[in-house]
Amino acid sequence: MNTLLLVEDDAVLREGLAELFIREGYRVVEAGSVREARARLDDAVQAIVMDVGLPDGDGVALCREWRAMGDTRPILFLTARDEEFDVVRGLDSGGNDYVTKPFRMQELLSRVRVLLRGSAPGRVTARGGFTVDETRMQITRDGEALPLTLTEYRILVLLLESKGVVSRDRLLQLLWDDGGKYIDDNTLSVHMSRLREKVGAAQIRTIRGVGYQWSDM
Repeated sequence: MNTLLLVEDDAVLREGLAELFIREGYRVVEAGSVREARARLDDAVQAIVMDVGLPDGDGVALCREWRAMGDTRPILFLTARDEEFDVVRGLDSGGNDYVTKPFRMQELLSRVRVLLRGSAPGRVTARGGFTVDETRMQITRDGEALPLTLTEYRILVLLLESKGVVSRDRLLQLLWDDGGKYIDDNTLSVHMSRLREKVGAAQIRTIRGVGYQWSDM
């Protein structure tokens, strides 16, 4: 049974999330503050779901503290804020993913499952200034973490690790998530557009009628 540390100061939301995770077969350790989170993080915990805003501190700062201590367990942030600054700050601190409140429960469950699957030691792949760290589920450019969503991360890993063209069909198959949510062709185009904004338009080539290819320029 996988164990999650759930750090959320809203008692009603925390109770609801704990019940959800328990129904899905997880063991849940609850905390409502930075102090409680520090005290309740033990060796049994395999992943952390943590609010950014806590009554006695900042979830991002706590994440940075744990990473500095060498803790590599996956961390998913819950945040009511949607500004890019907060996303960048969270990922730069060592966070693996985030969801913005209000969120759909099935989406949250799907992301937690993906984090747990990726929590085993993974490869580190480097290409043209970009580095994929599968253990932390992070991609950095010249040492700086990119503010990627989970979907963007999965697309970019596939592009960076493929020597040739990645077909649209292969990308669509990859993005059919655990919750049964199918990513259609138009949605894929939107994700690719956002990725180009973050990594540079010239890095991702469109091969008309086929798919996409990474370019080292």
